[in-house]
Amino acid sequence: MARRTKAEARPPRRRRTRWLTALIATAVCAAVAGGVVAYETVSDDASERPVTTEEAGRLALSRLNLYQASPVGVVLTADEGGGVRIRVEGVVDYRTHRGVGRYQSTGASGPLDHGLVVWDTGGLGLAPEPAGEGDQSPPWQQAEHIPRSGWSPRSYTADPLDAGLQLLTQVGADRPDNPLLLAQSGARWLGQDRIDGRGYDRFAGPRAQGAAPDGKTSPLTYWVDGDGKLRRVTMRIAGLGTPTTVDFSGRDADAKLPEAPWLTG
Repeated sequence: MARRTKAEARPPRRRRTRWLTALIATAVCAAVAGGVVAYETVSDDASERPVTTEEAGRLALSRLNLYQASPVGVVLTADEGGGVRIRVEGVVDYRTHRGVGRYQSTGASGPLDHGLVVWDTGGLGLAPEPAGEGDQSPPWQQAEHIPRSGWSPRSYTADPLDAGLQLLTQVGADRPDNPLLLAQSGARWLGQDRIDGRGYDRFAGPRAQGAAPDGKTSPLTYWVDGDGKLRRVTMRIAGLGTPTTVDFSGRDADAKLPEAPWLTG
């Protein structure tokens, strides 16, 4: 896995830039053929409205709450097109911006591939699951048994899976964002939903300048509860009818992310 670059190690800019970079720029993925960016926008629905002060405050706290809960359990589902879907179930530590999980890809005819995946801000690595372990132990324990030479690392691409993993590394933050700037940047209330019996407000995220024209909503949608806890994020990607979805299941106190996949030499 690649080390963090000098640019990644620089001090963070002001809060508005940090939020927009982490949660909007990740949706504007690497360009695909012809330079078309991998996101889409949709027209505002009549039921949408700007966020209130209280709602902006909860949205601003959601990243800090996720950071403080680390390591957290996550489930990522990405539609790769052509009937292929990838599911990653694992954990992310927002203090180190690292994640590890078990992936499985399926197609119209059934399962296609499965294994382990590790990721950080620089890229991801894939490896087969250790023989004989199957689904008996969590992926972070299985990853500990794989030497660095057993991983196939690569940089991120514009694929929906890669975009989702990048998003996962950047959602958590060690401080709250500025709610006033979130509201001024176009965050909108979209409605209310229930997930696993709990109520959540659904928000369209703030818009980066130039990423979504005026009158259009962000490609990122967030589900936040009354305490500012983030439950779900979805990201619409051009050409795919099903958005990439990330679900957060709360703190996994037993998880310990392995060091081996990120070591060099």
